[in-house]
Amino acid sequence: MPLDLVQTLRDLVAIPSVNPMGRAVSGPEYLETRVTDYLQQLFHRLGLRHERQTIAPGRENIFAAIDETAQEDSPLVLLEVHQDTVPVEGMTIDPFGATVRDGRLSGRGSCDVKGGMTGMLGAVARLTELPIGRRPNVVLACTVNEEYGFTGATGLCRFWGDLKSPLFPRRPDAAIVAEPTRLGVVVAHKGVVRWRCRTAGRAAHSSQPELGDNAVYRMAAVVSALESYQQQVLSVADGHPLCGGPTLNVGTIAGGISVNTVPDRCAIEIDRRLAPGEEPVAAYRHVIDFVASRLAQREARSLAEQVTHEPPFMISPGLSDRDNGPLAQRLAAVARKVTGRGEQSGVPFGTDAAAIAASGVPTVVFGPGSIEQAHTADEWIDLAEVATASEILFRLLKEWE
Repeated sequence: MPLDLVQTLRDLVAIPSVNPMGRAVSGPEYLETRVTDYLQQLFHRLGLRHERQTIAPGRENIFAAIDETAQEDSPLVLLEVHQDTVPVEGMTIDPFGATVRDGRLSGRGSCDVKGGMTGMLGAVARLTELPIGRRPNVVLACTVNEEYGFTGATGLCRFWGDLKSPLFPRRPDAAIVAEPTRLGVVVAHKGVVRWRCRTAGRAAHSSQPELGDNAVYRMAAVVSALESYQQQVLSVADGHPLCGGPTLNVGTIAGGISVNTVPDRCAIEIDRRLAPGEEPVAAYRHVIDFVASRLAQREARSLAEQVTHEPPFMISPGLSDRDNGPLAQRLAAVARKVTGRGEQSGVPFGTDAAAIAASGVPTVVFGPGSIEQAHTADEWIDLAEVATASEILFRLLKEWE
């Protein structure tokens, strides 16, 4: 059955699937459950075999196979897209209004990445209309928790590892991951390792700060060392020709309980972006060793007992362009026929593609919209791009051999 792309995207944006991003929050707008239920109903209407995979409470991947008659030895293509969105705080539009105006649809997730999801759904719906013997062997995977951990994509890869599923008779031969790429083919992107660093002090009344040990001041020394690491080490490090060099950023800081108390604890979150090919744990350890060395030089006594680096809470390798060349060329050629352009590029942000590629599947990233529109206060996507992305994917998969 044909799919109304505009209505489908409106439905998806109107259903909240906000990622808590590690925060202790709750409410009907959080987690992906309602989108998963919508997709299951849609797959049922399309006559697709489907299966859900629990990743965490309220968070399930859902997979749909295009054709139950596909031979096990025929090429298997994976389409992957995440269900979650970033939070909605600070938005200047109704995040779930799914407003259509001047050829654009606005709302949280419209660009990242429900527009790309709609394009994939449209292509799959059209493929189901082909005669049985001409349908390609395709699985569409809609995963959870891309924005804060990539755990859905990691769980997906278990299906061609230690898990068994009739939808995945073996490891896919190729994978296309939906993200806003302006209909270009992304062949490489950076990885990331994130962790928390904590400093300990001793509480005291702020009228007698000499009786305490200020954990915020201790953290200031750590942050200064991290800034030096970015400027002196990473800014001159070798990078990837398509993605650029590695980076480091301190994204959050929290400490103390009141303005009139010397704080006895402080915490920061560190984001270390990796060039493709960098080893995440080695990069993490290198930062920690640099900070320890700087603190030892700066302080008369060691801060080792006052500074704690927690194990990483997110690790994702970069996407390398080493093994995805034929797939990228194939997709770019179809895009060129449809749009007149088919550029291949690298990007600095990370995606689920890294986890899939790390499992041995040639993987590229492709979709409608621009990363400049993602996560914004007035997020939107061009509806014509959604339709074009769907057409490109349909043509690519219809002729897959």
